[in-house]
Amino acid sequence: MKRTNPIHIVLLLIVSAAAAWLIEMALVSSGRPVAVPPVTLAIALAVIAVAVVLAALPVRRVAQRKPGARVDPITATRVVLLAKAASNTGAILAGGALGILAFLLTRPVLGVGSLGPAVLAAVAAVAVLVGGLIAENMCRIPPDDD
Repeated sequence: MKRTNPIHIVLLLIVSAAAAWLIEMALVSSGRPVAVPPVTLAIALAVIAVAVVLAALPVRRVAQRKPGARVDPITATRVVLLAKAASNTGAILAGGALGILAFLLTRPVLGVGSLGPAVLAAVAAVAVLVGGLIAENMCRIPPDDD
């Protein structure tokens, strides 16, 4: 499996930020309230970021050839796929949260309590993105010295 391409991550960020901006604009123009992510989303994303990195620790021990470290190959594959999915999902969610945040910051009047949850969601989504990239790097096998 190839490593995550930074261009792919940047494209996901840009497209999801633009989509979130357009959705917010459509909501406001139709007279509906602005969609603000709940604080619980930020908490859940932070837990996911930590869980992805913790799931990669046993694979890291095997990749570094620590004595007695064993992991099922299927489990290792699942952890790598989880890390890749977390980095892609984190990019999409970070872009969406940043799009919402940018939309809120361009409004002349902010709703009470709308900016804080958007900032927290953006930070937590970036944490999922970074956690996925770290976990993916932890699962990399070092080259042999043959």
